[in-house]
Amino acid sequence: MIKRTAFDSEHDMFRDSFRKFLKEEAVPFHEQWEKDGQVSHEFWKKAGAQGYLCPTVPEAYGGSEADFRYNAVVSEEVANFGLTGIGFNLHSDIAVPYLMAYGTEEQKQKYLPGCVSGDIVTAIAMTEPGTGSDLQNVKTNAVLSDDGEHYILNGSKTFITNGQLADLVIVVAKTNPDGGSRSSSLLLVETGMEGFVKGQNLNKIGMKAQDTSELFFQDVKVPKANLLGEEGMGFIYLMQELPQERLSVSLAAVSCAESILAQTVEYVKDRKAFGKTIASFQNTQFKLAEMSSTVTMARVFIDKCLELHLDKELDSVTAAKLKLLTTDIQCDVVDECLQLHGGYGYMWEYPVARAYADARVQKIYAGTNEIMKLIIGRDLIK
Repeated sequence: MIKRTAFDSEHDMFRDSFRKFLKEEAVPFHEQWEKDGQVSHEFWKKAGAQGYLCPTVPEAYGGSEADFRYNAVVSEEVANFGLTGIGFNLHSDIAVPYLMAYGTEEQKQKYLPGCVSGDIVTAIAMTEPGTGSDLQNVKTNAVLSDDGEHYILNGSKTFITNGQLADLVIVVAKTNPDGGSRSSSLLLVETGMEGFVKGQNLNKIGMKAQDTSELFFQDVKVPKANLLGEEGMGFIYLMQELPQERLSVSLAAVSCAESILAQTVEYVKDRKAFGKTIASFQNTQFKLAEMSSTVTMARVFIDKCLELHLDKELDSVTAAKLKLLTTDIQCDVVDECLQLHGGYGYMWEYPVARAYADARVQKIYAGTNEIMKLIIGRDLIK
């Protein structure tokens, strides 16, 4: 085992505290959340009260002004317990950082304290039914009203994480159709605005406890004061923030693989076939050895990328390599571990079955792995 050096004693204390919180407040209820299709809003408030949401938010807005390693701890432990319904990483690692980076002082004072406390759950609405990863071609549009005081927002989004629970949605919309890379803007849309309707909670293969929704906007009057950053800069902002998003996805991927592998090792030590434990078979040992070696490699790479990110040196190409490799590894490891469980691995009550269903989307969101290959390939031949 290679000792991790990315964290210090304070992060270790935070990890111990958060693990205890998850054991008491999440693990016993996750099965019910799967049936409900979402976690409870009350759980978000409990997490906020304990300081587990948005650790990097400055103290002036109610946060701890901590470094991103605290976010990493949250992502890792949620994945370690298989609590895929908890959308903290989307909230703390992806949506709220847009507010911190591009919000006005008035916007920060209005929204950030609630984001920290859990009273405001956030989502970011990029994907549309016909666009997927092609963010430059979104059809949702926003036109200034005649008096110049509002944007009139029309369009729809799909596959939106935290979509049902969200109180505040960052919506990517076209504000200048002929603007090329400067055609889109980010708008802050609040639940309850007239014309903003949340569609059905989508029925997914996995991540059953995570609310993932369609969102519809029909002549929604969004105050011009709710423009996030500069008009026309939406696509550029999205590109600048993607490395952190892909790091967050990768942190969860490696922790999931580690956790399922550890559980599988214990399973094969107890499970018997042909009068011997499965662990005694050479094939089992070879499979475990291969997976352990691969996961160790992934852990070293991700810890290095975490250190790079803390130093603001994690570039988009390296983040793409990380996301590509770690999510492929996660899916491969979970698949092999399910095989070692035999028929029991296909039973929903076994964590490996849930992990199998949950892992597959990791290669799709935050940019498909095919997009990651394009980013890497184009950099190589530029």
